[in-house]
Amino acid sequence: MPELPEVEVVRRGIEKWVRTRTVESVQVLDPRSVRRHVDGVLDFEESLTGCTISSVGRRGKFLWLGLAGLESETVLMAHLGMSGQLLVEGAEAPDEKHLKVRLSLSQAKDYPDELRFIDQRIFGGMFLSSLVPTKDGLPGGVGVQEPLIPQAAAHIARDVLDPYRSAEDLYVALRKRSTELKRAILDQAVISGVGNIYADEALWQSKLSGLRKTATIRRPEVQRLNEALIDVMTRALAAGGTSFDSLYVNVNGASGYFARSLNAYGREGKFCLRCVENGVASVIRRDAFMGRSSYTCPVCQPRPRVR
Repeated sequence: MPELPEVEVVRRGIEKWVRTRTVESVQVLDPRSVRRHVDGVLDFEESLTGCTISSVGRRGKFLWLGLAGLESETVLMAHLGMSGQLLVEGAEAPDEKHLKVRLSLSQAKDYPDELRFIDQRIFGGMFLSSLVPTKDGLPGGVGVQEPLIPQAAAHIARDVLDPYRSAEDLYVALRKRSTELKRAILDQAVISGVGNIYADEALWQSKLSGLRKTATIRRPEVQRLNEALIDVMTRALAAGGTSFDSLYVNVNGASGYFARSLNAYGREGKFCLRCVENGVASVIRRDAFMGRSSYTCPVCQPRPRVR
């Protein structure tokens, strides 16, 4: 599933290629991909037609396109789900096998004519959402300046790369929970945008066990974890995200290559790179976790004695 760096790569691509352009027509090829638009397919198509894309915002894994031309303060939400893709394509390009929604855009020199939503597994979708004031009076997310956020994303916390979030915010949110550390940082109400891959990477980098109880976490440890989260996400973003298959690509169809830089996730049975540098032959282990897997080093991420 795309995580924060992958969605931010897509956001930047849409901002570059689509912002300031007008939606000239909309075609929904599969109604299931706009099922969250309660007023139906026809209203979705008619509402978007004639609107200009004014901004491209993101909080966590939620992505939205600001719309100029609608009477109400409404944005176009684009949720990628597990396999959703947003591609900018020329109108002459053949339709993708799992093409669900097509937005034809006003012409711009050397720019593709269409924004396409492709979704193989149909867990994602597009829909219109009204804007509501942010609880803290600050900008709603990355890429926007107004203190507004889509109603559909108002329930989640600020994300790892949000400039208006701090390590102290994370510490306070963690201490309010009574759970294990990894479960907490995967909770989008604590900090948004962190998925399983980057949670393992940040916990490894900060030398913390995901089994630690949040009630025992100390400020210096949270500072270390916060710095690791930002560093991991920033490096992943620079690499275009993490692609393990063809389902995640950027708006131009290219895969990310951060998978080559993973230090913990997916390295079961391989030596811990940090321990090897310190002359210790420790091997990364894999444990079942919430129907998925956790990858940790038993030496530099010691488990708590009491759980």
